[in-house]
Amino acid sequence: MGRILVVTWNGGGNVPPALSLAHELHQRGHDVRVLAQAEQRAAVERLGVRFEAHQRAARHQPLERLGFARWTVEYLRLFTDPGVGVDVAASLDREPADVAIVDAMLLPALRAARSRGTRQVVLNHTLYSYMTGSWARGAGLVTRLRGMSPHALWAAADRVLAPSVAALEPQPVRAGNVRLTGPIWPVGVSPVPHTGRDRVLVSLSSIFYHGQADALRSILAAVADLPASVVLTTGRSLRPEELDVPPNVEAHGFLPHGEIMPTVSMIVGHGGYGTTTQALAHDLPMVVLPVSGLGDQRYVGAAVARTGAGVIPGRRAGTAQIRDAIARMLADGPHRDAAAQLGAQLRAADGPATAAREVEELLPRPRVLAVDGLGRPSAPDQP
Repeated sequence: MGRILVVTWNGGGNVPPALSLAHELHQRGHDVRVLAQAEQRAAVERLGVRFEAHQRAARHQPLERLGFARWTVEYLRLFTDPGVGVDVAASLDREPADVAIVDAMLLPALRAARSRGTRQVVLNHTLYSYMTGSWARGAGLVTRLRGMSPHALWAAADRVLAPSVAALEPQPVRAGNVRLTGPIWPVGVSPVPHTGRDRVLVSLSSIFYHGQADALRSILAAVADLPASVVLTTGRSLRPEELDVPPNVEAHGFLPHGEIMPTVSMIVGHGGYGTTTQALAHDLPMVVLPVSGLGDQRYVGAAVARTGAGVIPGRRAGTAQIRDAIARMLADGPHRDAAAQLGAQLRAADGPATAAREVEELLPRPRVLAVDGLGRPSAPDQP
């Protein structure tokens, strides 16, 4: 049995992979604990996994409607917060772990685990190419000033787990410590090919992004006269009553995607990696409308478009462009074959189990005592 510390933060799409991997390892008999923000206690303990709250790390509130400048500063602070490193070091001093699984963006946590001699697993929650490209360049301008190079910390880790497949990455992944595991689905999610017809799911993230409300209004205007039924989920930062909802739209604040995706025939999304890969794993073609230009959304949308399984009209697409894109994805065509081919790859990857096996490769192996012909212990095998 291994001792495993999982370190995550209170965000959106980063949380399900961390908790799912913690749950999978717990189910395999390992001693797992999750270090996260106090607000995440209930979500962790529901899985039967031990929870430990950050003490020194700054709080992060993903639903707060911040101005653009403050929103940017808040995220940069999150990635460089020394309190995260203090909490990780204190946790490992109180209770050592064989392996620390750390969100790729929590650079102080990785540095702290390394300083304690703990083996490190970097857990990505989006495209590997985005993290090593745009994110490392942008966030790295700030993190390197604080002595934390993303590339150096990731390269020094024992494993980097990327929840992707080769078909979604623009170039081959060659780093020796990187493993493409396939998406690490939320606990309880097991995607299957959809059976819906002429039904659309609209979902633009469960946390706050600038421009989210305006994007939803454009989409609702685009679908109002389409011959299709529409299911809208506004997430946790907007309420359906803040929008003008057409008669053919069934609006919800939050609805588990695992319940609704099998019943629709296409999705309009924002390019969040978790939502996108779940949709594709249900063989659903997509229209991707990135809400934020700072994150991974347009990169994820471009990856979907490269496979032929969707289109990305752009952040400033008008109502007519959005309507045309949705109508094309609702219809039959090669995009449905492309989505089905990619969906089969994503399902076959079995991300949670694949990621768990990679972590287990790093755990100490029990030493086996050899016995002589009389059943007496002899010198133990060497590792």
